[in-house]
Amino acid sequence: MAGALVAVVLLPILVLALMIGPSVTATIVQLSGCDQGGPGGGSVVIDRQQLGAGEMDIARTITDVVQQRHLPRRAAVLATATGMVESRLRNLEYGDRDSLGVFQQRPSQGWGTREQILNPVYATGKFLDALIALPGWDTMAPGRAEQAVQHSGFPDRYAPREPAAAAIVGRFWTGPDNPTPPVAPGGGTEAVQAKALCPDQGGSDVPRDPGQVDPTKLPPGFTLPDDVRQRAAVGFALGQLGKPYVWGAKGPDAYDCSGLMLVSWAAAGVGIPAGTVSQVHAGNAVSSLEQVQPGDLLFIPGSLGTAQVPRHVGMYAGHGLIVDAYDIDTGVILEPLSAWTSKIVAIRRIADPSSPSPPPGGSPL
Repeated sequence: MAGALVAVVLLPILVLALMIGPSVTATIVQLSGCDQGGPGGGSVVIDRQQLGAGEMDIARTITDVVQQRHLPRRAAVLATATGMVESRLRNLEYGDRDSLGVFQQRPSQGWGTREQILNPVYATGKFLDALIALPGWDTMAPGRAEQAVQHSGFPDRYAPREPAAAAIVGRFWTGPDNPTPPVAPGGGTEAVQAKALCPDQGGSDVPRDPGQVDPTKLPPGFTLPDDVRQRAAVGFALGQLGKPYVWGAKGPDAYDCSGLMLVSWAAAGVGIPAGTVSQVHAGNAVSSLEQVQPGDLLFIPGSLGTAQVPRHVGMYAGHGLIVDAYDIDTGVILEPLSAWTSKIVAIRRIADPSSPSPPPGGSPL
């Protein structure tokens, strides 16, 4: 009788614990493969939350930054869980008050400028700086370290995301775990070979003619556009000429084609998604090549893409020139617009000179 009574009493408690506690493991269901993926391997559903190819690209970026700094795998799990809660791993240019980016960091609270925070590489680095400055961060109970960094009004949201974050990080982590470093910001940034879930599909297939345009030098008389945002984006992209192409990279030392577009527009204070398959829906469509403006994103199928799923993107720089991260053997170069004309399948305008710039602190929800 006593045993039965104890079982009756404990059963509802056990059920309640299962309802409110985070699951021990998480299962990833792949929705799209390499044909519609990117550096993150395509879209997935994990714990009933769908993450698109762009979001998984961000997750890979977070893991790459952690590994480049030789931090423990736990740091990547905590950063990814935080990004899942704060933005669903999207590079948002809006949020509560002046919150921005993947981690919804606030310029007014010293996290960096709007332009810096909209770069996922920078944003991840700032999150990690704050995380590893916490004594015992790697042994805190689930959700505690994230809350200590974020100071969220909803502190209970982080812990339930950690199992899913661990499953995502496991897709990208390479090699053994790293030891916990001394309590100090910064750390090594040597390149780490990322796990390749898909073959590189971002390379261009446009025949090159270096004699027509110098690939790394602007022609005499070249001028940047007058609009302040177009000028900033184009100017940043042109400043990367000659840097290498690395699949999935978002700077500062190397880029892939979509990474160059993301960081260039971040330099203009405008957030765009990660990955070509997401960027092709960013901003507004431009109906014809005759209407193209500096800063517009031009999409072509590329080496392994299609007209329906373009896998290569470049930026129109003006004066009949395109700047793009061409492929792993070539890097960031200039190309003539005329060489792309027959292959362009989409044009997207990220910022229209006729529309006002967003407020310095970010747009409201």
